[in-house]
Amino acid sequence: MRTSKQIRRRISLTITLAGAAGLVLTACSSTPSVHHSVALPAKSTTTTSTAVPVPTCPLTGAAVPGGGAVPQRPALAVKVDNYPDARPQSGLDKADIIFEEPVEGFITRYVAVFQCQDAGLVGPVRSARNIDIGILGQLGTPIEAHVGGINPVLANIDASPIVNLDLGANGDIETHPAGRVAPYDTYSTTALMWGTHPTMQTPPQALFTYSDTTPTGTPVSTMNIDFSGTSDVTWKYDPTISAFQRYYNGSTPDMLADGTQNTAANVVVQYVQISMGPWLENSEGGLEVQADLYPNASGKSVVYRGGVAIPGTWQRSTLGSPTQFLNSAGQVIPLQPGQTWVELVPNTDTVATTP
Repeated sequence: MRTSKQIRRRISLTITLAGAAGLVLTACSSTPSVHHSVALPAKSTTTTSTAVPVPTCPLTGAAVPGGGAVPQRPALAVKVDNYPDARPQSGLDKADIIFEEPVEGFITRYVAVFQCQDAGLVGPVRSARNIDIGILGQLGTPIEAHVGGINPVLANIDASPIVNLDLGANGDIETHPAGRVAPYDTYSTTALMWGTHPTMQTPPQALFTYSDTTPTGTPVSTMNIDFSGTSDVTWKYDPTISAFQRYYNGSTPDMLADGTQNTAANVVVQYVQISMGPWLENSEGGLEVQADLYPNASGKSVVYRGGVAIPGTWQRSTLGSPTQFLNSAGQVIPLQPGQTWVELVPNTDTVATTP
């Protein structure tokens, strides 16, 4: 006869066997089992990309207008008249750099340098001057477009790295707008002028350093450069466009033929030593103006940008080296990206400013 202890063992064994059998049946069942997956490290969705530099024009430091690459062509310097009868001019707003040079009688003439933009009409185009060689030598092998010049000047240009393009000998690229009277009626287009030398495909070196940050300087609202009675120039800073606008006689806007006012992101005053002769430039007895721009030349300068004036000096070692504009600490003064006007002012003159 079984004891109660034996009965309890038997019941416990029966329950244990039944549980084991249940586990076996469950394992053999066709019902899918639930699997718990191990979490794997998530793949990173962050990709590393390198920003593609935006192409900038070598002579403005600004992005190429309309996007795309820098045009593969040299600097094109066009001699544009600035005698009162020659105004209003055309195409200057498309130039990268404009040099204003004193010529006989202390009237002024422009060397308008194009590279990154085209102009549908440029002019009026006038004759070359010897001072052009010193201005343009720093641009490598530029094309200089002009209408004639005296023989010593033309001979010196031909002996320099500058490519001589006389519109007077290339009448097929000239145009004479209605309403213009000689000698202020000779114009051309940048496309036609570059088209005379299609194999020249090397852009010029940069002349300036550029920065969007305005250096420390003295606040300036206006500056006056009184070249002469025909060229009494005033630049006024307009903070709404972060640029200087050009006027004559203090209040008359300097307008182009299409109604655009001449405006500059930078105005660089370069004080230069001026001398006269030895050649007669015209029948009135005006002597050729010479400027000491190289070699190993130097002088005072003031850079105007962002509504401030940064005084300093300029220096240039050779014809082919760019002019450096340095602050009082001897550091290169960065310009604001955009168009620059370089005013070649006789070092006997003083530029008046209004704070």
